[in-house]
Amino acid sequence: MKIFLIGFMGSGKTSVGKRLAKSLDIEFIDLDRHIEFRAGKSINDIFRDSGEAEFRKMERDALADLKGKSKCVIATGGGTPCFHDNIQFMNDGGKTVYLELTGDQLLQRLAKSRSKRPLLKNLTDKELKVFIEEKLKERASSYLEAQHRVDASHVTNTAHRILQLVKSN
Repeated sequence: MKIFLIGFMGSGKTSVGKRLAKSLDIEFIDLDRHIEFRAGKSINDIFRDSGEAEFRKMERDALADLKGKSKCVIATGGGTPCFHDNIQFMNDGGKTVYLELTGDQLLQRLAKSRSKRPLLKNLTDKELKVFIEEKLKERASSYLEAQHRVDASHVTNTAHRILQLVKSN
């Protein structure tokens, strides 16, 4: 079983993914870390040196890299399902779960960690709120193509709910 966790940055894909993989006793893969390993540099450096378009190509290549994996939980980047044919690729290759949060919930989480995120680090609180609202609108159609949607308010409950979903299907 391969499970792709999708959702906005800060929705808990990595935290939930680690718990879920542990519960299922399968491998956890953070797609951004996989990209960094392949590229030999950080996501921040990739964005700075090559731009978002090149990063999105690397992201697609990294997904293709993992096609042969059959038992794993993959935490994708927030934009992963929105570019190329990534959401279709993930839906065809495993189970996709959208970790859903409101704009206000995301604002609370991201305001604390913006310095680590290349697209957010120079934004004021007001700009961050607008950014989140705009990106959520842009990405909604891709996120809603996931096979499952789960309220991601609480990491433990989210992992448990996903476990129930994947075991019942």
